[in-house]
Amino acid sequence: MHIHDARIEAYLGSTHVVTHPRRRAGDGARVHVVDYRHVIHALKRKPQALAGSMYRDGLFPRSEYRQAWDALQASLPQKDACKRMVALLAMAHEEGCEAELAGLIADDLRAGRLPEADALRRRRRPATDLPPDVPVALTAPAQFDALLSQQAGA
Repeated sequence: MHIHDARIEAYLGSTHVVTHPRRRAGDGARVHVVDYRHVIHALKRKPQALAGSMYRDGLFPRSEYRQAWDALQASLPQKDACKRMVALLAMAHEEGCEAELAGLIADDLRAGRLPEADALRRRRRPATDLPPDVPVALTAPAQFDALLSQQAGA
């Protein structure tokens, strides 16, 4: 580990593996930086942990996710709010759509709807028809045998 003032770099032998930012608050005190992608699998197993996590506010990648949490927490029982929020974070991570999902969450909140991962997934990827199958003509093995016997005779 190489610890710098603004970042921490991790190496495996001489190979650089990852760099993580370090941040300071306005008064110069260090603040925790927790990336939701590092803990999402644990949160999926225990979504209730989100409500009591001291790092919860740092887990939200964008302000729209924070606003979604506030709306979910105000409108639903804690258990349901945690499940929905973890589902949103998992979707952002697994489908690589953090920014696009933030826009959809903001649209839902403006419309007075609580964001829900399955509904946003359907809006994100409307059903489309698959392209038609392309017929592929396979060569019969006997034709290869004929070629090989011609080359052997030549």
